[in-house]
Amino acid sequence: MKLRVFLVIASCLLSLTMGWVLSQRGESEQGTGNAHELRIGLSMDTLKEERWQKDRDLFTHRAEELGAKVFVQAANSDDARQIQDIESLISNKVNVLVIVPHNGAAMAKGVELAHASGIPVIAYDRMILDSDLDLYISFDNIKVGETQAKYALELLKGKKKPRIVRIFGAKTDPNASLFKQGQDNILKPLLDKGQIEIIHEDWAENWKPENAKKILQAAISRKGTNFDLVLAANDGTAGGAIQVLTEEGLAGKVPVIGQDAELAACQRIAKGIQSMTIYKPVKALANRSAEVAVKLAQGKPIVATSELSNGKTKVPSVLLEVVPVTKSNLRDTVIKDGFHTDKEVFGS
Repeated sequence: MKLRVFLVIASCLLSLTMGWVLSQRGESEQGTGNAHELRIGLSMDTLKEERWQKDRDLFTHRAEELGAKVFVQAANSDDARQIQDIESLISNKVNVLVIVPHNGAAMAKGVELAHASGIPVIAYDRMILDSDLDLYISFDNIKVGETQAKYALELLKGKKKPRIVRIFGAKTDPNASLFKQGQDNILKPLLDKGQIEIIHEDWAENWKPENAKKILQAAISRKGTNFDLVLAANDGTAGGAIQVLTEEGLAGKVPVIGQDAELAACQRIAKGIQSMTIYKPVKALANRSAEVAVKLAQGKPIVATSELSNGKTKVPSVLLEVVPVTKSNLRDTVIKDGFHTDKEVFGS
């Protein structure tokens, strides 16, 4: 199933907005366009993390509200298994396939398989590389990294040549590279001037907290505990770093930055042992993705206001905004949105 992409210009008051409109060529090959007949395949990297469980539940709920049936598969971070999951969803005659890839490069095969069966593919929150992907929907992940780095520099104001440990995400996840790119955009000018120092940095395989823990332990083995901040790619890796800081008697003394606004991270922020996280309103992402998936399966037009290269083509993209969360605004962000409850975060 091929897609046409049109560049459209719309005026609103005195501003111009440019966007991409996606529509299917001809009639839908998978159904008549009635929402109650729609079948959506959701292939997920993992459901081991709290964040991805929320995505699944919210996406499924919204799609079902729109009359679609969602078939969910989770690969437990195994590329071969995820390809098998995709083949299973294709055999189940889904109308559209939504993929959260474990490995953005490996899942190009999944896009190829889906297209061979006339099924459009949406990459959810993680880009699928080197493929003719139909649509990418996520948050502005470069901005996530920039926001982390800017906050880090605020915390380090007044320190002479502060020393930073950086813990990146999984090399297989394109988002990890985008987070790093965003951080680099802010940190590199100061690094080039010798105003800050990165004493150690490494990639945490599969985003596992235990691998983040090993990275910080390696930093301490090489450089000692004389560092001023840990910049972690997400809350899971931040948690691994905080385990090490706790063992060293430094928890709450060395700032730690993460992202995802996981409950454990918000609890750590409330207690003062994590400094900041990034709230990516998952409900907005899941709802928007479900709505787009249903429209795409129905052959209705979709507006994408951005485009990002995946190494093979420029992919029409929908990018949502992110929100920094600190102890001062926990109640005005994640709690106000119902992402976590006050009792969950602060206790009774």
